Amino acid sequence: MTKYPEQGASSRYRVYQYLDHYRELGTDVAVQSFMDAPLYRLSISRGSQAKKFWMAAKATVRRLAVVWKNRDADALYLQRELLPFGPPVIERLLKRRGMRLIFDYDDALFIKKASRYNRIASFFRSPQKIADIIRMANLTIAGNDWLRDQANSLGGRAITVEVAEDTNRYLSKTYGDGQVTIGWLGSPSTSKYLHLISDQLREVAEAQPLVKWVMVGGGDFEMDGVPWETRDWSFETEKKSLHEFDIGLMPLPNEQWSLGKSGGKARTYMAASVVPVVSAMGYNLQLVDHGRTGILIDNEHSWADELTKLIQSPDKRQRMAEAALQDVKNRFSIDGQAAKIHDAVKALVNDAPS
Repeated sequence: MTKYPEQGASSRYRVYQYLDHYRELGTDVAVQSFMDAPLYRLSISRGSQAKKFWMAAKATVRRLAVVWKNRDADALYLQRELLPFGPPVIERLLKRRGMRLIFDYDDALFIKKASRYNRIASFFRSPQKIADIIRMANLTIAGNDWLRDQANSLGGRAITVEVAEDTNRYLSKTYGDGQVTIGWLGSPSTSKYLHLISDQLREVAEAQPLVKWVMVGGGDFEMDGVPWETRDWSFETEKKSLHEFDIGLMPLPNEQWSLGKSGGKARTYMAASVVPVVSAMGYNLQLVDHGRTGILIDNEHSWADELTKLIQSPDKRQRMAEAALQDVKNRFSIDGQAAKIHDAVKALVNDAPS
């Protein structure tokens, strides 16, 4: 049971991309998303609070109907919360009936963070609920080691399964001395982090006027002095745009929330043969090998200086991009990560209920 439809990155990467592989391993899988596609689109837009409330109410009815229908199942696999509001009453009732609970998360959901678009969602969001679910769950599957350790410290039983990347879905990369494209891929909720490095990006844009700047999925975004070309996200837009990117940006704020990020943006760049230039914090330190598979920006490195070096060195970009792609193939194969989750869930279901 996911929070988002396939358009939502966390659900797409944590659940949907594994479905065919689960079936190859002998397990039939069906997915029910709390949000359908219209609600997801509405959730990342501003305003329309009454409509959001009404559509969320209908989504709640749909979800509870599915839970009731499957109330005698052996296990409930939750990608994020069962319901995005209220205490985990349903989860507790199902646990008492003997159902095993598996909780999957790839963000620091136990830290309260306001929604940029939905005041209602912000009001109902409860970090304590996430902690309660983690303690209640028979197993928590975390997107990185820090999230795993946090879950264990809260009283849960957690393992790490990092996100996989299907490198076969990206177009073959060609290299050359032509126009350099610096890109960013994400959602409207995270595009704001680019403003953390706006001065340095403006410095690069002014000194390198031939560089192309492309943003995918950032919504209504503007930055004075940087000529961002904004594009709406879709599967096809993502694939075509990543084929254009030479360098991919991932700045993060210096706060605890960033420690829960599981490197999805940077790993996607790497899988598409794009050089990641990322903040040196949290899981990025495990994901990117500085100078070999990408660039880590810390207090000793400047975004402007490192971007300029990459822009001026096509050979260096090519070596890094090729190394990054191979690293993803070696460490994050989709069949390997799917097998880890499948085996963990199968072992739990075959064990005696707790």
